[in-house]
Amino acid sequence: MPYATITIDRDFTVADVPRRLFGSFVEHMGRCVYTGIYEPGHPRADERGFRQDVMELVKEMGPTVIRYPGGNFVSGYRWEDGVGPQEDRPVRIDGAWHSIETNAFGLHEFVDWAREAEVEIMEAINLGTRGVEAARSLVEYANHPGGTYWSDLRRKNGAEDPFDIKLWCLGNELDGPWQIGHKTAAEYGRLAQESAKAMKLVDPTIELVAVGSSNRQMPTFGSWEHTVLTHTYEEVDYVSMHAYYQEHDGDAASFLAEGVDMDAFIDGVISTIDAVKAAGKHTKQVNISFDEWNVWYQRGLETEDQPHQVARDWKTHPRLIEDTYSVTDAVVVGTLLHSLLRHGDRVRIANQAQLVNVIAPIRSEEGGPAWRQASFWPFARMAALARGQIMQLSLVSDQVSTKKFGEVDAVDAAATWDEERGKLALFVANRSLEEDGEVSLKLPGFTARSIASAEVLCVPEGGDRHLANVEDNQDAVTLVPLQEVGIQDGRVQLKLPALSWAVVEIDVESA
Repeated sequence: MPYATITIDRDFTVADVPRRLFGSFVEHMGRCVYTGIYEPGHPRADERGFRQDVMELVKEMGPTVIRYPGGNFVSGYRWEDGVGPQEDRPVRIDGAWHSIETNAFGLHEFVDWAREAEVEIMEAINLGTRGVEAARSLVEYANHPGGTYWSDLRRKNGAEDPFDIKLWCLGNELDGPWQIGHKTAAEYGRLAQESAKAMKLVDPTIELVAVGSSNRQMPTFGSWEHTVLTHTYEEVDYVSMHAYYQEHDGDAASFLAEGVDMDAFIDGVISTIDAVKAAGKHTKQVNISFDEWNVWYQRGLETEDQPHQVARDWKTHPRLIEDTYSVTDAVVVGTLLHSLLRHGDRVRIANQAQLVNVIAPIRSEEGGPAWRQASFWPFARMAALARGQIMQLSLVSDQVSTKKFGEVDAVDAAATWDEERGKLALFVANRSLEEDGEVSLKLPGFTARSIASAEVLCVPEGGDRHLANVEDNQDAVTLVPLQEVGIQDGRVQLKLPALSWAVVEIDVESA
C-alpha cells in the first residue's frame, strides 16, 4: 500500500491563488460553438440562441476566463466577418479545420455569452495572415468609447459601451508548420512586438500574451521563447505554453505521471524567461499563460477526427476530436491542475482546451442533452475551493514505476489556504493502479478542527478504469464521499482508493 506524508506549514506559501488559472477555451472548431454553447432552435436555447443547459454546466464548472476564438482557427480569421447583422456576414472556408464557417456567431455574441457566464474574455488576434493594422483596429473596435471609425461601428452594431477586453493573445502556435502563416521566431518576434506596441497605443491598459512553443517536443523549444522574448519582453506580460497528453499503448502508469512532464516544461520556460530578463537588464516580470492544456487522444492521421489530414467533404461544425474521458483521464486532469497550481507564482493564466464537445469536460448533442464528462469534476472542485494562498508542500511518498519517467511519487498533491474562511483545501491523487494509498497530513502552524468536506473520484464498484460518462449513462463517474478520513493527534489521516483523485477541505485555525 503506497504511503505518503504531506507537510503544510503555515509560514511557507508560494503565492496568491491566481483566479485566471481556472480558464477554458472556446474555439470555432467542430461543435464547440455551434451546437455547443450556441444552438438556435434547441429546446433549451434562449432568444439569442445560447443553450441554457450548457450555460448551467459552465457556471457549475466555474471557469474564470475563456480564450476565444482560437486556436488554429484564428490564424486565418477576419474578425470583421463576425460583426454586424448576421444576415450580412460572409460564409468562409476555415482552412485550419477543413470546415465551413458561417460567422453566425462572432464577437458581439461571444461578449454577450461571456457576460452571462460571468467569465473574463481572453481575445486572440490573427498574426498568421494579418498583422499590425487588423490588431489595432480590433482593440479600437472593442475598447475605445466612441468617436472613431471602429468604435462608432461597434456602437452602430448594437454595443454602445466598450467591451473593455483586457487580455489579448498575440496569435497562436506560429512556431508550428501546420499553422496558417507559420513563422520563424525572429519573424514572429518582430511582428508581435510591433503589433503589441500599436495595440497598447490604442489601449495602454491591456495585457498581452506572446506565443511560446506549441509543445515541449518542438525542435525549436527554448530557442523560440528566447528569440521571441528578446524582441517582445518590454511589450508583453506573458508567454504562452501548450501541452496535451494521452495514454500510449496501454501504458497507464506513464500516463498517470504526465504531471512530471508538465512540471519540467514549466520550469524550463521559467528559466528561459528569467535568462532573457537578466540579459536584457529588464526590471518587469514576464509570467506564463498556459493557455492550452488537456488530455487529447491524437489517435492517428487516418481518422476522421484529424481534420486537416483527411480528405473529406467541407461541412459546417463537423464532429472533431470529441474525446470521451474516463476515470483514468480525470485523475490525470487532476494532477495537471496540481502542477499548474503549484507553479501559480509564475503560471498566472491557464486555459483547459476546450469547453464544450471538442476534447471538453462538457458534452452536448444537437437538439439533445448536455452532460458532464469525468474530467469536469477535478476542474470544478479546484475552481471552487482553491482560494487564498497556494501552500508550499513537503511531500514524501512511496514510488511507482513508469517506463517514461522511471520512479515517481505514488501520491501527487497541491493545497491552498483561505485565511478569511479558515479553510485548508488539499487536492490529492493516488497514481497507483492497483493499491489503495494512505496519506498523513502534518499541519505545523495550524490546528485542524474538523473535516468540512471530503470527496473522491475513483473507479466505482463493479466498474473499471475506462468507465466514462456518456449520453445514456451521464452519471457513471462522479464524486462520492471519501469514507476514510479523519483527524488523529493533530494530523489529518486519509485513505485513497487506487487510481483516484480527491479533495479534502479542512476547518483550520492559524496558530
